[in-house]
Amino acid sequence: MAINSRKVGIVGCGFVGSATAFALMQSGLFSEIVMLDADTAKAEGEALDISHGVPFSKPCDIYAGDYDDIADSSIIVVTAGAAQKPGETRLDLIKKNVGIFKSIIPEIAKRNFKGILLIVANPVDILTYAAKQLSGLPDNRVFGSGTVLDSARLRFNLSEHLGVDPRSIHAFIIGEHGDSEFAAWSSANVSGVEISRFCEMRGYFHDHDAAKDNIAEEVKNAAYDIISKKRATYYGVAMATKRICEAIIRDEKSILPVSSIQHGRFGINDVALSIPVIVGKDGIESEIPFALNNEEITKLRDSAKTLEEVIKSCDLELDDE
Repeated sequence: MAINSRKVGIVGCGFVGSATAFALMQSGLFSEIVMLDADTAKAEGEALDISHGVPFSKPCDIYAGDYDDIADSSIIVVTAGAAQKPGETRLDLIKKNVGIFKSIIPEIAKRNFKGILLIVANPVDILTYAAKQLSGLPDNRVFGSGTVLDSARLRFNLSEHLGVDPRSIHAFIIGEHGDSEFAAWSSANVSGVEISRFCEMRGYFHDHDAAKDNIAEEVKNAAYDIISKKRATYYGVAMATKRICEAIIRDEKSILPVSSIQHGRFGINDVALSIPVIVGKDGIESEIPFALNNEEITKLRDSAKTLEEVIKSCDLELDDE
């Protein structure tokens, strides 16, 4: 079956899936959006509600469907999974959501899916690894939203601190999308100006390290803060997902910190986590020579170990059941 480059499938119509469908409808990237959920009526209701906004946007056919309907999609976005509750870490979700993926991913794979599988459900790194194992698709075509949103949060917080456009800030959160993530400060800059130097230019002459630590901690805890206030996060991740889809559909060759299976970078193997890569029409097109200092390499390896231990506890390496 040939890929329809203007078609996207969204599996899971909760807060994240519905917000993603809404963001993609407004983007004009796709002319067809298919929504799929275990609760068919929920998918139908969300599709109908979003469809009513089409007259204010660009032509797009939005409807509820099944796995056959999404088989020729250029991208399938998987948001299905149990919601993260207040006080619950992303890794607490693992057992429930891996089980859900064992019913979803094989259904996609057995239809000889030729497009890109974009995982957005949490814990995204574990579920990206699970999706790769369960689908058998090439690594470049199975990846997660990773720390794309975390990196946007970092840029936003830095922009507030420095009084500069966040689009001029180049900084990444890498590693796990979760508690072991960290900011790669050694490569962070504002349009080529090193962060500490830019801070001094803005009148911050002391405690650069303390300020950076505070900002990174705020980013790491942002989701917990939002969940405690409104029970779920969905607008930010919907925009992050839209950004990744843009890079793919427009073949932008954008550098994004998506979650992907590692094969030896920084001594890390057989685990999915986020390090910036080039994203285009074929998915992950290539790695980049992303530089880290020794402290950051240690943090990245520690983050990988955290994820490796979870993978072992889930028996995801076997996946023959």
